[in-house]
Amino acid sequence: MVEATYFTSVGKVRKTNQDFVKTFKNRNGIIMGVVCDGIGGHQGGDVASNMAVNHLGHNFMMTDFCEAQVAQSWLSVQLKAENDNILRTATKFADLNGMGTTIVLAIIFADQALIAHLGDSRAYLYRDRQLTQLTEDHSLVNELLKMGQITEQEAKNHPQKNIITQTLGVSSTVDPEFSILEVHTSDIFLLCTDGLTNSLTDEQIQTILVPDGHSLKEKCKKLIDEANRLGGGDNITVCLLDCSEKEGQ
Repeated sequence: MVEATYFTSVGKVRKTNQDFVKTFKNRNGIIMGVVCDGIGGHQGGDVASNMAVNHLGHNFMMTDFCEAQVAQSWLSVQLKAENDNILRTATKFADLNGMGTTIVLAIIFADQALIAHLGDSRAYLYRDRQLTQLTEDHSLVNELLKMGQITEQEAKNHPQKNIITQTLGVSSTVDPEFSILEVHTSDIFLLCTDGLTNSLTDEQIQTILVPDGHSLKEKCKKLIDEANRLGGGDNITVCLLDCSEKEGQ
């Protein structure tokens, strides 16, 4: 049984929230969590993130697959279609020109999870009191880091930190990254926008997720509250998917 919860916050600096998050269930009861961080001036980013989450979610609810490999093939087609859809919409309206969105999602099956992403919104796994980052940012700063041109410390405050190398929308080519991994009882998958990870270290996130009697919803809210307390420089969104077996559910 998977328990899912999510929260989003505009943060302390931005006037609008261009993040979007939702969870969906397909016809076989499989759960998908999706987090998007919109990009583009005016309301463009807001429109793109909303489109991506709702279109993908609507189509997911029509499916009945219960295997990760089948879901990956389906998702590959869906993400390409949604990319084209966002591009088409952006060309129709001048104020939406150049809009796009990051995306990170997790689909949880009986014994496997499928993770997919584009951009710098991240997926993490919390298992045995350890937090592990599952995705690698599609960003200029991460490319520079991998090439050894900057240090991890320089990456944290780099002036080009917001340049994303992969998105839904913006470009006609889309190359999402997928991973399939085993699911253990009591695993927690965390999906988030960079508003969380720019404010909190992995260690701080890990500390909040430690079992301490607080509900999943309370932990999710605490992650958001803590990111806001430490500055809230961006929109902050968190989705938690808890794979614990709960009696009576």
